[in-house]
Amino acid sequence: MTTDEGIVYDRSLLGVETHIGTFELTREMLLGFAKSTGETNPRYLGDDNGAGDIVAPPTICNVFVSGVSRPDINLEFGEIGFFAGQSIECKAEIRPGDVLSASTKLDNVYVKTGRSGKMVFAVWETQFRNQDDVTVALVTESFVRRNKNR
Repeated sequence: MTTDEGIVYDRSLLGVETHIGTFELTREMLLGFAKSTGETNPRYLGDDNGAGDIVAPPTICNVFVSGVSRPDINLEFGEIGFFAGQSIECKAEIRPGDVLSASTKLDNVYVKTGRSGKMVFAVWETQFRNQDDVTVALVTESFVRRNKNR
């Protein structure tokens, strides 16, 4: 355990990749996701009959990081924790038949002071690679802990 700006957490986890899953993507899965998000672009839906080449909508990897179990960094701060934001960087197209392998790592832990006082942010980066070991997406998520307002 290390203290950084008065915050205690397990620094040995910084930058260490942890495999979180392998996901095989079917055409039906990609079409279902596109339709559920209200997508209308034929690039994601195919032609009027649902035929033709398609690619996954850029946010498909969000499905796989939702609810992922990450290593516990043993953060010794705050009574309240919540999700603080997400970004998805698309690096290559995802197609039906792709098999994605995902790994996550603790990218950063930092302190910020806001109206409610001191907050500690833990930033995780999840990388998705296809069966050819090509990075297709990077998902960065931030989680925050703070003390209750008294």
